[in-house]
Amino acid sequence: MGCCGSAERTKREWRPLEDRSCTDLPWFLLFTVFCVGMGSICGFTIVTGGAARLVFGYDSYGNTCGQRNEQIEGVRLSGLDHTDRKFVFFLDPCNIDIVQRKIRSMALCVSLCPPEELQTYQDLKRFAMLNGSELCSYELAGHKYPGLPERFSKCPKLPVPPSKPLPVFNRCTPLDVSCYAKFAEAVVTFVGDNSVLHRLIAGVAASKEIIIGLCVLALVLSMILMVIIRYISAVLVWILTSLVVLGSLGEVTSCFVLWWLYIDHRLYGNDTVTKGMKEALLVYAVAATVFTIILLLLMLFMRKRVALTIALFHVAGKVFIHLPLLTLQPFVTFLALLLFWIYWILVLLFLGTTGNPVQNEETGLTEFRLTGPLQYLTWYHAVGLIWITEFILACQQMTVAGAVVTYYFTRDKNRLPVTPILSSVLRLVRYHLGTVAKGSFIITLVKIPRLILMYIHNQLKGKENACARCLLKTCICCLWCLEKCLNYLNQNAYAATAINSTSFCTSARDAFVILVENALRVATINAVGDFVLFLGKILIVTTTAFAGVLLLNYQRDYAEWLLPLIIVCLFSFLVAHCFLSIFEIVVDVLFLCFAIDTKYNDGTPGKEFFMDKALMVRRQRADLTHFI
Repeated sequence: MGCCGSAERTKREWRPLEDRSCTDLPWFLLFTVFCVGMGSICGFTIVTGGAARLVFGYDSYGNTCGQRNEQIEGVRLSGLDHTDRKFVFFLDPCNIDIVQRKIRSMALCVSLCPPEELQTYQDLKRFAMLNGSELCSYELAGHKYPGLPERFSKCPKLPVPPSKPLPVFNRCTPLDVSCYAKFAEAVVTFVGDNSVLHRLIAGVAASKEIIIGLCVLALVLSMILMVIIRYISAVLVWILTSLVVLGSLGEVTSCFVLWWLYIDHRLYGNDTVTKGMKEALLVYAVAATVFTIILLLLMLFMRKRVALTIALFHVAGKVFIHLPLLTLQPFVTFLALLLFWIYWILVLLFLGTTGNPVQNEETGLTEFRLTGPLQYLTWYHAVGLIWITEFILACQQMTVAGAVVTYYFTRDKNRLPVTPILSSVLRLVRYHLGTVAKGSFIITLVKIPRLILMYIHNQLKGKENACARCLLKTCICCLWCLEKCLNYLNQNAYAATAINSTSFCTSARDAFVILVENALRVATINAVGDFVLFLGKILIVTTTAFAGVLLLNYQRDYAEWLLPLIIVCLFSFLVAHCFLSIFEIVVDVLFLCFAIDTKYNDGTPGKEFFMDKALMVRRQRADLTHFI
């Protein structure tokens, strides 16, 4: 038996794009069941009223605003008819619990939010009499507000700021957000006073058109760079090689200097004074010599593989010319992730208002909490966030891999499918969703323990000893490295599945064998390729930042440039990373196809190469068949 129950084969037979079959069907069924469970959580929150309580709001007695309520056993003032009271009003809206991320104030359902400031209890009485909106607790009569002894605890804190309801969630929100200064200072730790925060926010508001324009510029630059990198890749790669050569020459010089100093101290130095110095120089000289020899050997053995990297980048540029819709793949993935994250956050908020009514012993307010086995719904929902997010990213990798494989193994590029990307998506949906589900689940299994350890590390910060802190960081680092390795292997497994329609384990095994057989070239392509793509990201960020400085200097209505410029730089780096990661996937898939093509074809009739002419030239010049 093979990996995970797949049958072993005596000899691997690669038949690119010849036939298709469903792969990892049990995992597709498992993922479908899991998604049904995620949808059931949303349905549960809607049926039990959690969604309604979130959208319409509820008061501190468990009554949902805007509707007739049923009596809650043991909770006074519950079961009220709030059909005419559609807005949630907080007696002290600025009393925020930063740790729990919620308002600690008593909440009431009112028919109207106060549009102007109310400074005295007489103003509260007048507002209640004129508008029928009582802002104190329900058991207090509006015409008695000024003389009631309970007014200090069951009426809003004076002065009551003017407020207006949120468009969807019907909460009365103060028009002046300065009362949230403490919350802002806790979130933005570098803000020492409100004036700094106000200046930063004013700067962003005044430059919003410039920020949007610079973000569009970053998008355009990223799309252009993906095409022209085929022409500048050779220059960037040879610049990197020149830097390495210069570094190696410096290492050689350092070795000579260290050995000369060691011999000089040994022949002419005072033994009692320079004994420790001689030993240190000997260690440094030996270490520098070994490092220099290794570096020179790596340069000697990898010089031809650098040419392969240049050829792969050149062919990747051609792929984007033939398949221009690949540039839209980051938009599609981001849109899918955004829609899922919005859904996930909404359901999480629904869960926060779902469950049994419980009275908070500290505040005396009624809250809704999940109890018993239902409290594990939040954990299930959290696992869904990771698995489905990884599933969406894996679908992107499989889609790109399928399109690139179709391009590579089609000898006549004029006979490419009209929409190769759409064909790749259809193949993914019809045959390989189970493979994507399995690969993303493996990443989820590694990511969850790492996130748990990171949470424990943050919770114990300042409390654990040095040994425990070092152990936690080591485990987190090891899991991170494992996750990166598995991501790379998964990506190549998806490419192998796209080529030969095999299951995940079989594809991962076959891809791993190919990668091991080409370990040096894989290392060269990853090292050199990552460096070139990193330079591309830096180029996009610096160009966008430079344009931002010019435009912000021209806009002299405000003096705070820091926050707008940081926002632009972060967005441009994120955009560049998303687009160039697609380019990186294309290069990796091309290399896997090239390695398979070179291993199983030799150019004879019946075994003609599929590779591009650029790769063929590089192969002939470097005699690449000796390295496979």
